[in-house]
Amino acid sequence: MQPTSSEPRLRTRTFGSMGTVVSLTVASASYAQTAIDELESAVAVVEGIFAEFDVTFSLYRRGSEASRLARGELTLAYASESMQDLYAEASEWRLATDGAFTAERPDGALDLSGIVKAHAAREAALSLSALGLWNWCLNAGGDVLVSGSPQPDTKQPWLAGIMDPLDRQALLGAYPLRTMSALATSGSAERGEHIWAVGSGTPEFAQVTVAAMDIVTADVLATAIVAGGPRMLDQAVGKWDAEVLAVRRNGTLLATPGFRNTA
Repeated sequence: MQPTSSEPRLRTRTFGSMGTVVSLTVASASYAQTAIDELESAVAVVEGIFAEFDVTFSLYRRGSEASRLARGELTLAYASESMQDLYAEASEWRLATDGAFTAERPDGALDLSGIVKAHAAREAALSLSALGLWNWCLNAGGDVLVSGSPQPDTKQPWLAGIMDPLDRQALLGAYPLRTMSALATSGSAERGEHIWAVGSGTPEFAQVTVAAMDIVTADVLATAIVAGGPRMLDQAVGKWDAEVLAVRRNGTLLATPGFRNTA
């Protein structure tokens, strides 16, 4: 049966960027061609924003500015203003997290991948608002940012699924993004061991998910807690308005109140 025009419909488009898959889902009450055209225009804008960040910051592109910095072919002093600005922000986060979040690899190479995806998502959100879109969900490789509702008339929240790092076919739960509009997950499930523990050894947490009002805050804290362990988790909850779900390597969970009813 053909749904009525008053019923909301979810339309999703995906594209590849920064070595991952980015998806944009838009809720629309219309089944007209104009709604489809609106989505296509929105995806084109979002894809363009991610492409701009990708050209400069992606370590998956050999010719990117970030790759040249990592290989030592370019120094930060001669890098672009956008590169220097993002590095300065990453340095501020390093101080704020007592070194748990850092833009340097153990070998000293610059790596801003822990913050750049979230910045692209934040800029995309501003563009979607400028286009007059208020009900959407943007997922950039596990960094989720939402606006409005999948059912605008009911104010139902978007649900962000959280994968079980020990069983990638299963979910730990689905977090309702109401007051918190951003959710980020860091760990070894998607990209293997790419986060270094503070000090030495293997990170205690296999995966950390953080919900926050801001996608950059959520992304940075998720990475910092993986690197810093329980001490950083306590610091993050005490210092920032955030909810945390951490999975130890044996599968046990540590969850703040906001996650206890969903995981």
